[in-house]
Amino acid sequence: MITSAIKLSRVTKNFGQTEIIKGIDLEIRDGERHAIIGPNGAGKSTLFNLISGRFPVTSGSIELSGEDITEMDPQSINRKGLSRSFQITNIFPKMSVYENVRCAVLWGLGYKYSFWHRVDGLTDASERTEEIVELIGLKDLRARIAGVLTYAEQRALEIGVTIAGGARVILLDEPTAGMSLTERNDAVDLVRKVTEGKTLVMVEHDMSVVFGLADRISVLVYGQVIATGKPSEIQENSAVQEAYLGTEQK
Repeated sequence: MITSAIKLSRVTKNFGQTEIIKGIDLEIRDGERHAIIGPNGAGKSTLFNLISGRFPVTSGSIELSGEDITEMDPQSINRKGLSRSFQITNIFPKMSVYENVRCAVLWGLGYKYSFWHRVDGLTDASERTEEIVELIGLKDLRARIAGVLTYAEQRALEIGVTIAGGARVILLDEPTAGMSLTERNDAVDLVRKVTEGKTLVMVEHDMSVVFGLADRISVLVYGQVIATGKPSEIQENSAVQEAYLGTEQK
C-alpha cells in the first residue's frame, strides 16, 4: 500500500487580492523523490513556504504523514519530521563546518537549549555530527569557517544541516542553482545519497537534474498543477511542453 508523506487538499494562497496558489491538490508518496518544476513566477517557492509553515494557507489543508499540519508553525512542523533548505544559502558563516552540523544534530537529538550538558561530552551528538560531515564530503574541512567555503561547499553544508535533525521528509529549494557542471553532478550524487530511504521534494530548474533524480514530477503553472507523473510521462505531455518544457528548449 502506497502511503502519503505530504498531501495538499484544495490549497490556496492569496497575497492581498492576488491569488498565487489556486486550489492545489497534490499527493507526494512516502519514500519517493518528487520534483516540482515550472516557469518563474509559477508559485513554486510559495508552495514550499506553505508546506513548511513559513506562510499560512488562505484555504485548504496540508497533511504530513497523515497528520494535519495546516495551522502549525515551522518549528512544530520540523519537529514532526520535515526539514527544508532555501534558495539562498542559510548557514552560520562564522561557525565551523562541524559546529554548523552539530547545532542541527543537537536539536534533532532533543538536547535543545540545555545548560546541564557539556556539548563536547555528548557522545551521540559527536558521532552523528562526524557521520554527516563525512557523508556530505566535508570531513577534511570540518574545522573551516563556513563563510570562507566555496559556494558548492556551502550548499553541501546546508544539505548536511537540513538532514542533521533526522527528518524523514526533506524539501530542497534549487539545490544545484549557480553551480558548474562538475559541481552540479557532485550535488546530484550527494542529494541522492543523503535522501536514500527518505522522501525528497525539490524545486529545480535544471531539467537534467530533475529527470536524473525524480521518481515523479509535478508541473506548476500560474499557481496550478497542470500535470503529475513519471519523468517519461511529463516529457511526453503536450500541455507541459507548451507551458514549460517547450519554452525552455527554444
